[in-house]
Parts: sequence; C-alpha cells; structure tokens
Amino acid sequence: MDSGPNWSEIDSMLKLTKKADYGLISLKHLTVNRHKGSASAKELAEAYRIPVPMLAKVLQKLVRDGFLVSEQGTNGGYRLARDPSTITALEVIRSIDGPIILTTCFNAHGDCDLSPQCTVREPLRKVHEGILKLLDNITITDLSTDDEPPGDGVRPLLSGIALTVLAH
Repeated sequence: MDSGPNWSEIDSMLKLTKKADYGLISLKHLTVNRHKGSASAKELAEAYRIPVPMLAKVLQKLVRDGFLVSEQGTNGGYRLARDPSTITALEVIRSIDGPIILTTCFNAHGDCDLSPQCTVREPLRKVHEGILKLLDNITITDLSTDDEPPGDGVRPLLSGIALTVLAH
C-alpha cells in the first residue's frame, strides 16, 4: 500500500545548498529592509545565525554577478543592485551553485548506461523543466511578501516546490 510521498526523501532531493539558502535569505532581508539602506555581512550573519566567512563569500559572489552592490566606509555594506521583482530564485541559485541538475540524464553529456532502455527519462525531464520554470517564476519580491520571522523564508519555498511538482 502506497502511503504517499516520503517528504524527507523529497526534501533532500530538492535541497538547496547552504550557500544558495544564504544568498536567498540575504536578498530577501535586503528587500524587506530596503528603507534602511545597506546591511553589513556581520549584521546579516548575526540576524540569521550564519557563519560570517561563508556569508561574506556568498555576498561577494552576488556582487560579482550583479545582484548586489558593495558600499565601502563606516556606513557601508551591501544593498540590492537590481529591483527585487526582476531577480528570480533560479538566477540566484544558478549564480551560487551552478546549473541545477535533477538527475545525470540532464547533465552536459545527457546520457547514462541506461539511456537506451530508460522509461523515466522523459517524465523526469518534465519534472526537471517544471522545477526550473517554477524557480524562474519566483522573484525575491515574491519571497519577501510573507510575514515570517528571520531565517524561516527559504524552507517553505522548497516545500512549495515539492508540492507543485508532485501535483503535476
């Protein structure tokens, strides 16, 4: 008897890296707090209990890829370089983690030993494309419209992805 999806397996299958989590959390924080101007890596790290060295690397990557601007000086820190309604979760995740590959079928080579007799490649391709499309349709503004406390805004996104993918 099938008791439905194993959510712990789905969560680990769709799990973002900590770096991608930290990038999305930081962008959301800067969006919600735009009226305050910039925020330092230390401020962000303290607010979300993130290790400063790892967060600093993520923030610098986001600066290099044009999502953030780094401001020097006593009141310096990081601020958004673009309107958050134009930044998608997919862009941020790819910036930090590289390409999203659900299975080895969808890597650069696109083949595995089972390809000739594989019966799930096409259905998995549809799931993969659905995940990419969903992430491409979620903006930082979308992530910032909830009223959740600091640090809780990213995990529900994963649950929403899992539910959406399973529903289709």
